Amino acid sequence: MFAAAAENLVTGSKLLLELLGSDVAARSEIAERMRAAEHAGDDSTHAVFHQLNSSFITPFDREDIYSLASSLDDIMDFMEEAVDLVVLYDVQQLPQGIEQQIEVLARAAELTAEAMPNLRTMSNLTEYWIEINRLENQADQIHRKLLAHLFSGQYEAIEVLKLKQIVDVLEEAADAFEHVANTVETIAVKES
Repeated sequence: MFAAAAENLVTGSKLLLELLGSDVAARSEIAERMRAAEHAGDDSTHAVFHQLNSSFITPFDREDIYSLASSLDDIMDFMEEAVDLVVLYDVQQLPQGIEQQIEVLARAAELTAEAMPNLRTMSNLTEYWIEINRLENQADQIHRKLLAHLFSGQYEAIEVLKLKQIVDVLEEAADAFEHVANTVETIAVKES
């Protein structure tokens, strides 16, 4: 179930990448597909919770299962929110540098999808949480550069507000990937 949820994050990150190369007219359709992916993520989360609530014995601590499922869902929510804001705010041009932020999210999604099946055996997970932490640090730096760019005076004030909210939500997605990795590390340490 966690692997399926993580694969859905890869789908979401691909939609973010697609948004970068799209014209304004195509963004509503991308937002609809992202909304469908977000609903699929919600379904995965609810399935985990249902299974958790109907199981007496779990593969690891209930709290960790709940935390992992919730954090995976949060990532998808943030990615969907970013796409939705681009459409709702009618953003004509995304700021230079946002592609780096989205590429970091796409890489984190791929790594998370690769790592989730390893929860069965608790093998080959150390590299995962180390790399996710590195990517989150990189995302922090990109976020700060984006903010500096937005406040450089090149944009109208209302545009700064719109774009800042979008890059902030993408930063929250990067933070949520780190929460997933931290939960995986906690699970692995408890199970070792």
